[in-house]
Amino acid sequence: MTKIIKMLKNDKGATAIEYGLIAALIAVAAIAAMSSIGTQLGSTFNNVANKL
Repeated sequence: MTKIIKMLKNDKGATAIEYGLIAALIAVAAIAAMSSIGTQLGSTFNNVANKL
């Protein structure tokens, strides 16, 4: 019974999961930002190429 109580009180796994979720959220935000910047950068290069 004491092993079960110790296992329920152990929060190391929960902390690792929280860090994983934070890392995933940062990755999704970075991908979205890079996609937007990539589109804008492509249109800028196209405008420069057309003016040349």
